[in-house]
Amino acid sequence: MAKKVAVILAGCGVYDGSEIHESSAVFVHLSRAGAQTVFFAPDIEQMHVVSHTKGQPTEGKRNVLEESARIARGNIKDVNDLDVGEYDALIIPGGFGVAKNLSTWAVKGKDCTVTKEIEAIIRAFHSAKKPIGLCCISPVLAAKLLPGCELTVGCDTECEKWPYAGTASAIKELGCKHVNKEVHEAHVDMKNKLVTTSAFMCNSPVHEIYDGIGELVKCVLNLAV
Repeated sequence: MAKKVAVILAGCGVYDGSEIHESSAVFVHLSRAGAQTVFFAPDIEQMHVVSHTKGQPTEGKRNVLEESARIARGNIKDVNDLDVGEYDALIIPGGFGVAKNLSTWAVKGKDCTVTKEIEAIIRAFHSAKKPIGLCCISPVLAAKLLPGCELTVGCDTECEKWPYAGTASAIKELGCKHVNKEVHEAHVDMKNKLVTTSAFMCNSPVHEIYDGIGELVKCVLNLAV
């Protein structure tokens, strides 16, 4: 029987929502594996709107569910309708929307809070021993909620290739183990059924990002029983 995977989005666009290429990669790899993808997003207002040509906040308000529907081609549900019992796994792509709309990481770092709906879903999948896949910045959600878990956001030494390596230090400060991995790799925490990959935490060609997410999807589906 085909695996049924819930994918939570956080808007549309790297600077204020879900990273579009990561989200599409998740969708494509799940489709190729014969899994059923169901998209979800919170019905809330974005933290702010960012011009993707200027990289700066701009005027206006946008709704996370409405924006996420652009990626899901309109086929999306409110996270409040996500029944963990109906799904084999959970995947959350990256993008600044994870740090702005699903949590307050962008503002408060390791002292952040995770929105109550997202916290409840992650805890429910974890309690049910169902696999969770997290891309790019989204592993910080597990770092905040699952003390002692193992994660990767790529490399813990900042350089041109790894401009966001400081995130690994914050993960360690939260009591979690950070494991250095290349962009085409994923790390599996077997105890917590948690799979992570760095994606665009790495300054890398998009096909390498795509390959790493493919590895994450493969590992998540292998853990789904």
